[in-house]
Amino acid sequence: MKSTEQHPARSSGPLSGIKVVEFAGLGPAPFCAMVLADLGAHVLRIDRLGPPSAGAAMFDPAKEILQRGRQVVALDLKRLEAREAALRLIGEADVLIEGFRPGVMERLSLGPERCLTANPRLIFGRITGWGQEGPLAHTAGHDINYLALSGVLNAIGRRDSGPVPPLNLVADFGGGAMLLTVGVLAALLRARIDGKGQVVDAAMIDGCALLEAMTLTLFAMGAWRDERQANLLDGGTPRYDTYACADGKHVAVGALEPQFYHLLLEGLCLADDPAMQQPDDRTRWPTQRERIAAAFMRHPRDEWVRRFEGSDACVSPVLSLSEAPHHPHNRARGTFVTVNGLLQPAVAPRFSATPTDAPPPLPGPDAYGASALRSWGWPEADVQALVDQGVLCHGADSGD
Repeated sequence: MKSTEQHPARSSGPLSGIKVVEFAGLGPAPFCAMVLADLGAHVLRIDRLGPPSAGAAMFDPAKEILQRGRQVVALDLKRLEAREAALRLIGEADVLIEGFRPGVMERLSLGPERCLTANPRLIFGRITGWGQEGPLAHTAGHDINYLALSGVLNAIGRRDSGPVPPLNLVADFGGGAMLLTVGVLAALLRARIDGKGQVVDAAMIDGCALLEAMTLTLFAMGAWRDERQANLLDGGTPRYDTYACADGKHVAVGALEPQFYHLLLEGLCLADDPAMQQPDDRTRWPTQRERIAAAFMRHPRDEWVRRFEGSDACVSPVLSLSEAPHHPHNRARGTFVTVNGLLQPAVAPRFSATPTDAPPPLPGPDAYGASALRSWGWPEADVQALVDQGVLCHGADSGD
């Protein structure tokens, strides 16, 4: 785990020179903007004037990692002058990111048609849960709802305990933010070929379905049962599951291949047990699971880590959030870093020709309002005009 101090605006990374306008929101859209900023893009977030929404009020701005790497302006978008300022920023950008419900940007007179007219090369990236159209398009939802409707949620959990939500990692971030990021980057590449921008419509429900491609392949082959804990990758087979140890902590086992399974049995002193053979025989799974579980209960978790160290048995400790940054592998790679005292994930992936800096800092006092517009390239007179009109909050807190 590396430690670093706040540094000036970054100029490295493969997206250096790309300008992104982000409309403030929660979850997937900020994550996409964070990744773009991590990779070197100049991201300017537009906040609305007024008290934060109920969702935004949950977060401490000094610790909100998803907001790293931003410049920020707060505009009163109810005012024509503020909307015109936003449109000017969009006209100077390569990418726009928004995560509102369908129709919100259009009601602000900042929908795709107007923005692409002002900036034909613009990539207009938008993300919603249900998509821009369809019977549920205008209804509320969260990660768990998109997982439920896509069929993913029903496949996760124990057979006898019902579906278990996998945090909000799948729909919000895997099937949502990452999908939007891929779409934006693909559209940027296309715009460099033909000079034309376009709308990227990322729906989390679609992303969840996309992530099921391998599962649906197995299902089509008859190699996946449409039930929980009955398959190769859902904790059905005993050689791909988690097990409690003597100290109440857990290990994760992923010994799917025969050679890895053999090493697992050797480490557990079960290699000579006839009941542990033929691991693909489902009728043997209950007995095999029982014996593996009993073996792991003989020692504490870290003793098992020591015993399997350097082995290809695919046995790993299940680490807590506080433990993970201190694991030797994570420390060696710098997978987690500390910036100004805040622990966070490092920038990923890594690039050989255009390496990225350490994670950019969270917005500081010099990243707001007038300073943000100056960094975007606006003349001082234009910035001051917005301040004088009362549509721009140019300080981090009160507009001073």
